[in-house]
Amino acid sequence: MAPRAKREESRRRILEAARGIFFEQGFEAANLDEVAHVAGIAKGTIYRYFESKAELYVAVLARNADLFVERMEHTVDPALDPEEQVRRIAYFYFNHYTEHPEYFQIFWAVENQRLIGALPEVVLVAVTEVWERCLAILSHQIERGIREGVFRVADPWPTANLFWIMGNGILGTDVHPEWQKLRGTELKELYERGVELLIRGLKADPAD
Repeated sequence: MAPRAKREESRRRILEAARGIFFEQGFEAANLDEVAHVAGIAKGTIYRYFESKAELYVAVLARNADLFVERMEHTVDPALDPEEQVRRIAYFYFNHYTEHPEYFQIFWAVENQRLIGALPEVVLVAVTEVWERCLAILSHQIERGIREGVFRVADPWPTANLFWIMGNGILGTDVHPEWQKLRGTELKELYERGVELLIRGLKADPAD
């Protein structure tokens, strides 16, 4: 194997190993010795490609975030009316969580720094960028709905944040059995209720 191809293969193996460990254990608990073991390389090899655990985490996040945001963008269909488009984005988010719950370890880590310790600034910036890209997709569709008279006049960005906070709050109840009991209903049913409640409040004529 040519030197360049070998380097690319080593980097790929590191990222694949780190992805599984970070998403399973979170940033704080993840151990680079374990990453190296899973990747089948010496720990020192990791530092040839990444200066720190934080830099490796950001690289893993960026690689997966691009795919996640791309999939969300593909839910946008100009032929759909704004109400149905917002609903489609919201349900994509739910389906992605149920299919890939490990991805949401990222958000848990950021929102629970008081429990696990402060994360490096470079990690926070990277995660915030993912949030902003997702919120921009939803915000643009809310703005379109307002422009077309489907939704009442509102500030699209904070409104998109309401959907985001509600969705993550409900999904967060699936982390512990105690919260699941307190929820009193199936996760999907509660999520759907929340989405429909927000859409109803957003509509120009909520009686529809």
